[in-house]
Amino acid sequence: MTYKLRRGTGRPQNGGMMTRIRTYALAVVLGALAAGPAGAGARLPPIDTSDVARFYRVYDAAGRHPGAEALARDYLAPGSAALHDFARLRRVSGTSIAQAIAARPQIYVGARRCLAVLPDVKRRLRAALGKLVRLYPEAKLAPITFVVGHGKPVGITDPAGVTMGLEALCAADFMDPNLEDRFVHTIAHEYGHIEQPADVQALEQGQPGATVLRLSLIEGVGEFTAKLISGGVGEYRPPGWMQGQAAAVDRAFVRDEDKTSDADIARWLYNGPGPRSDLGYWVGYRIVQAYYDHAADKHQALRDIYGMRHPHRFVARSGWTPGG
Repeated sequence: MTYKLRRGTGRPQNGGMMTRIRTYALAVVLGALAAGPAGAGARLPPIDTSDVARFYRVYDAAGRHPGAEALARDYLAPGSAALHDFARLRRVSGTSIAQAIAARPQIYVGARRCLAVLPDVKRRLRAALGKLVRLYPEAKLAPITFVVGHGKPVGITDPAGVTMGLEALCAADFMDPNLEDRFVHTIAHEYGHIEQPADVQALEQGQPGATVLRLSLIEGVGEFTAKLISGGVGEYRPPGWMQGQAAAVDRAFVRDEDKTSDADIARWLYNGPGPRSDLGYWVGYRIVQAYYDHAADKHQALRDIYGMRHPHRFVARSGWTPGG
């Protein structure tokens, strides 16, 4: 996707894709059973939209200009555990939301268009997660929660689940122009991170081992998962955007793959929006997809993909070739 959302760090509001989220949308918690041969009896995770519904009750009651005290008392205080975690990690408060509404009122008005697509988003996410369970029965099924914050981040993802900022993702118009697709593919991407080991999820730029290759493969797993279960990647690209350039991009990637400096990471990741932003997501996705495509045992391939710890070994076994 286009926002780095792992562990609540969140990319800048105008950054590249999303990397981990929790979701709550407009109605109740989802308690459907995942039917199917591989997931009989498995329970799909809740998709909670109660925080969003409560925010807009407070917002409308105050004529679109709720004060900090009302937001803290009537929206944040009675909120879900995911909202409380989101607020703590991203320093969201009644005051910060009130200030954001005053500074950028259009994003809160505009987010209503995303409320309209949430029912279909939830339906498609049920189908996508059901497919994940059928293909990968040991999948971790963490909650998805939609909340409203102070305009950023788009979301956070950690082993506890995916939390999505409705107003932030709705305002990210440089992403997929189809709102329903934007939500579904972004959250499916984040679910790829849910399946990764916690220490892999937690790896950040600047930490030991955080090379261009490793970070790109982490995000590539998210993109691969989104494509596999929802039919599209989170990092939206217009058709034909890289025509004739793949070989040159791949050669440059191989030259940089073991680099770790902020400048080197920024050439490949967390540098959007823009037509060539977050190219590491795209290269990482193609490597992971090649691994899956070449594997005779697809279930074992998923175990290898989600349990990946040795990037160079994984690439060597993937069958991926630069420019291929």
